[in-house]
Amino acid sequence: MNVTVPGTAPAAVPAAAHPVPDAVAYLTGHWSLDRTLIDLDTGSHGWFHGTAAFHPAADRAHMLHTEDGELSWNGNVNRAGRTLRLLPGPDGTAEVAFADGRPFHHLDLRTGHWTALHPCGQDLYHGTYTVVSPDEWHLQWRTTGPAKNQELRSVYRRQ
Repeated sequence: MNVTVPGTAPAAVPAAAHPVPDAVAYLTGHWSLDRTLIDLDTGSHGWFHGTAAFHPAADRAHMLHTEDGELSWNGNVNRAGRTLRLLPGPDGTAEVAFADGRPFHHLDLRTGHWTALHPCGQDLYHGTYTVVSPDEWHLQWRTTGPAKNQELRSVYRRQ
C-alpha cells in the first residue's frame, strides 16, 4: 500500500513506472549510482557517485544493500557509503532495515512505484521509488523537520 504524507494528495503512479513482481529479485546485482543532494534551507548542494550492490548476507536470511563511492559536499570530496538490509516478503515485497536491524520502511514495487515514510525524531523522510525499466530505477527522498530540509535524488542503473 502506498503511504501519503498527511496534508498532501496521494502521488500519482508515473506513466513510466515498470511493474516489478519481486522487489528483491529485481534489485539483486550491481548498479551504478548517481545522487544529487540539496539542503533547501541553505542552498548547499552536492553529489554522490558510486556503486550499489544487492547481495545475500552471509546467513542468507536477508539481502544486503551496500553503497560505496565519493561524496562531494561544500567543496569537500570524501569516501562515503552505507549498508541496509532487505528482508524478502512472501508476496514480492520487502522490509528495509538499517544495518543494525532497526526498521526503516516497507517496499512494494509491484506497480513500479512506491512511496515510503520514515519518522526520525521530529524529522520525516518521504521516499518515492520509481522503476523506469528492467535496468533503471529512481529514488527521491524529501526530508522535512526541525533538523533537516533536504532533497536527495538518486538514479540507479544496472551494471
